[in-house]
Amino acid sequence: MRTYIVKMIWDNDYWHTNTDSDLGITLTSSSFDKLVERVRLAVPEMLELNCGYVGDVELIFETERKETLRTSA
Repeated sequence: MRTYIVKMIWDNDYWHTNTDSDLGITLTSSSFDKLVERVRLAVPEMLELNCGYVGDVELIFETERKETLRTSA
């Protein structure tokens, strides 16, 4: 089984992914749940096409939220 960490980052307007180097997928969505589903569909396909890997994959989702705020000076 292969294990990958998928970072889900909120950046003011949308969610995007940052993955382990050999997985290397970048996806975006305005919805966290939709992005998780996109990752779940893309990872097996990417591994099979790019690495010839067919088998179990464990995904560990980590979340991060970034916000830009303006002071009232």
